[in-house]
Amino acid sequence: MSFFDAIKSYFKNYATFKGRARRSEFWFTVLFTVLVSAALSIVFPGPVESVWGTDVEQSSAAENLWSLATIVPSLAVTWRRLHDVGRSGKYFFFVLIPIAGIIMLIIELVKDSQPEANEYGAPVKSVQS
Repeated sequence: MSFFDAIKSYFKNYATFKGRARRSEFWFTVLFTVLVSAALSIVFPGPVESVWGTDVEQSSAAENLWSLATIVPSLAVTWRRLHDVGRSGKYFFFVLIPIAGIIMLIIELVKDSQPEANEYGAPVKSVQS
């Protein structure tokens, strides 16, 4: 899946928590959301506040709106990615376990797709001969 196809799928399946998402779809959307967030923080810098003598830049309204607009599709594509490796979407909540939970989730997100159909649907990755 190309970068632009992944972004189209990301917004097309805005709140679709059923089905499967390829590894490329997931990681391209992560890249896209991070790049847009970085661009927004450069173009619309937030206010700077002093915390214990250190200047800390706060997020701007534009960054907050972007985060709010992408939270549901980001959760949905993560959910579908977990389905693609044969895990329930509820596996996402392992992030609530400090350090180990995030590592466990990342391991599942980088795994290759299951080549056969599973309880979440048919594989989205085409089999190449």
